[in-house]
Order: sequence, then structure tokens, then C-alpha cells
Amino acid sequence: MCVCVFLSASAALQAQNTPATATYKKIKASLDDVPAIDTHDHLFPFDKLPGYVETEMGKGMNLAGLWRNSYLTRIKSITPWQPGTTFDGWWAKAKHDFDDVRAASFYRYQAEALRDLYGVDFDRISDEQARDLNQKIFRNYVDKRWLYEVVTEKANIELMFNDPYWARFDFKIDYPFGVLVLNVTTMIQGHHADEFKNALDSPYEFAKQHKIDIKTLDDYLRVLDLIFAEAKRRGAVVIKTTLAYRRTLSFERVSHERAAKVFGKRRDELNEADIKAFEDFIMWKLAGLSAKHELPFQIHTGNARIQGSNPILLVDYIDANPKTKFILFHGGYPWVGETGAIAMRYPNHVWVDSCWLPTISYYMAKRAFHEWLDVMPSTKILWGADCNHAEGIYGATLMTRKCLAEVLAERVDRGELTMEHAERIGRQILRDNALALFPSLKDRLWRSKGKKLTAD
Repeated sequence: MCVCVFLSASAALQAQNTPATATYKKIKASLDDVPAIDTHDHLFPFDKLPGYVETEMGKGMNLAGLWRNSYLTRIKSITPWQPGTTFDGWWAKAKHDFDDVRAASFYRYQAEALRDLYGVDFDRISDEQARDLNQKIFRNYVDKRWLYEVVTEKANIELMFNDPYWARFDFKIDYPFGVLVLNVTTMIQGHHADEFKNALDSPYEFAKQHKIDIKTLDDYLRVLDLIFAEAKRRGAVVIKTTLAYRRTLSFERVSHERAAKVFGKRRDELNEADIKAFEDFIMWKLAGLSAKHELPFQIHTGNARIQGSNPILLVDYIDANPKTKFILFHGGYPWVGETGAIAMRYPNHVWVDSCWLPTISYYMAKRAFHEWLDVMPSTKILWGADCNHAEGIYGATLMTRKCLAEVLAERVDRGELTMEHAERIGRQILRDNALALFPSLKDRLWRSKGKKLTAD
């Protein structure tokens, strides 16, 4: 059963953090009312959510689990939860983990979620309040109704793209507000079946289940085509890759002949140049399949393997695939200006997605929204929360709505936008642009039909 939220305390705390201008307040209220279309998240199946631990109350989610699976761990270690420990024992050490990161966006997005959802000021939290918060979190995660309440009601998200990287080719939607994403990251390493440790990530396993033998490169390409078709049949509206975490985003055009020479060989039989050539070849094929099956291509750019994730590296690839609709994730952080320049240069087949950006750096996100609105139509910008828990999704959504409202309010106050136009732009970014780019979503909308999603 969900814990009741002390709304009066939350509202008071929120008021203290709200910019004072009347313009901001009006725009923020307008954006809060928009049932958002979140184009990127990783909400695991409820029984597999990361962060469950053994506690004195039993196995479940607690404050340690939430923080240790937040983005804060990218810049600061959080005291691990040891089996058999008590909350007081963990908190005595962990409460000092936050001392030097209070200003960081990776801290603020979750702290603000805890403020709004639990009525707790984490900046000034006492030991007693922390203990009480921990118990509330545990009780909220007894069943999945909490996820529904936070995502669809408190965060006001109508539909949420969910990237199931834990089971890429399982094609399951775990929540009725979820939209299926086909994660194609592992496809590029298919030069040999031994490359795949997880059967749910393997095109070879998919082929086996469909009684298809993969003996040649052409066989492999046909299976990829079938996976795209099956994913779309099961409801996928987009494909996505996170290759930037492990290799450069520079994809050379490689001949079929060269790729065929690599196919069928194990990694230890190949050199780095061979492996890159095969992966590059497949990436070009994926761009073609994206266009063929009308599934836009989300590509992680920036803030990964820094030396190879600048979106500028994609320009030749984008230029040569004009029928593919590319979506550049995370605004290319820290290269938000370069990302805007690419979208300006290719207005017909490049979109920018600000997912994760306000959580990485709130002020970089403000700069990005200002720059992007300078150089491209407002129809080209999308957003996503990019989190794996209800609290994270809420916090990231809050940061995005606040950031957008500040940017738009500044432009209204400077006389660069009318209030009507500012509110329209905010609605486009939060909702309408996704509906235009992914028209099949219109059949999934439920708020306008007076429905309420439940976990029953």
C-alpha cells in the first residue's frame, strides 16, 4: 500500500525553491498540466528493479537502494549496504556521502524527488527523518502501485519509452504506460554466436527459435531484418543504441566483401581493425533497416566514452542516410552546441533529445534549450527522464519541466516570445513532438479517454 504524502510540507518546501517571477510560475503551471510523452527510460520489471536489498524489514527497496542506483554514483561513491546491517548502521556512515555533492545535478534531481514525494528536505535531514524516510520507501515498494502513482499521476507522464537492455529481444512491455524500444546495441557484434552471453541479446538465439540457420553474413542480415519486423509487430516504435559507451561513434562505410571475411570468426581470431570494420558495416545496415521499417534511430551521444562520443563524429553517417530519422540523445553533452548545429544542418531527419541532460547539468540544459531554440524549429526537440526508479523518473521529469519553464520565461520577459508561443513550445517538447514523430502513439493515449491505469 502506498504511503500517504504530506502535501502541505512538500508544497511549502517547493515554494521555497520556486523562482519568484510571475511569468515563470504561469509557464511552469502550464507545463505541469501537460501529460508528457517520455521518450527514454529504463524502468525494470517490478520484481527485478535494481536496488532491492535484505533489510531488517525483509527484502525490499530502501534509501540505500535508491541512492546507490541513482546517477549520483557516477561522481560519488555511496556507502554499500552490507548483508545483515541495520539502517542506523548504514546511515551513520552514508549520511556523510552527500556532504560535497549538494550542488550537483546528479544529487539535486533525487533530493527534489524525495522532497516532493515524501515531504523531506534531504539537505537538512535528521537521523530520525532519515529512518522514517527509509521505512516509507520500503513500504511503497511492497507492490507496484507506487510506480503507477508516481509515473502517471505525480510525474504526469502518459506514455514512457522503456529501453529493456536487460532483455533486448524479448519484446515485452512490463507496464501499460510503457512503449517498446528495440535496443540494437548488441547486433553489431554478430560476427560470431559466441559474442553473446545473454540469450535474450542474441540474434542467433532469435534465429534458433524461428528455426533459421545462420551460416553466412547474408543469413545474419536477414535475421536482423526479421527482428526489426517482429519488434515493430510487437509494438516497437523506435530503435536505440548505446555503442558510445564502448567504442567510437565514427562509422566508416565498409564493403560487404570485407565484412564477409570477418563473419564466422571468433574474437580471438580477429584484430581490432577487423572487428571495427564488421561493426561499422552493421551500423550502416541498421540505418537502412531503420528507414525500411520506419523506426527512428535513437543514438547515445556524449558523456560516455568521452574520446569517441562527440556527435560530430556521426555527421558523415547522418549525411549518407537521409531516409533515416536520427535522434541524438542527451543533447550530446557536453557538446550541446555541436548537436544543435547538426540538427540545424539536417532539419528533415535529425532530432535532438534532451533526455538525461537536466540531470547531468541543469545549467548546461538551460544553455542547450536556449541555443537549440535559436537554431532549429521547436518541433525538433524531445525529452526523457532516463531513470530506473519511480523517484528518479519523477525527479528527472521535474528538472526538465523547471528547466524548460525557466528558459521560456526568460524569453517571454525579454520580449522574445509571447506567453502563448512559450506555452506552445513547452507542450511541443514535452508531448506533441513525440506524437508527431511517432504517430502510432496516438492509439495508445488514455488520459483523453478518461481512463486511469492501475496495477491490478
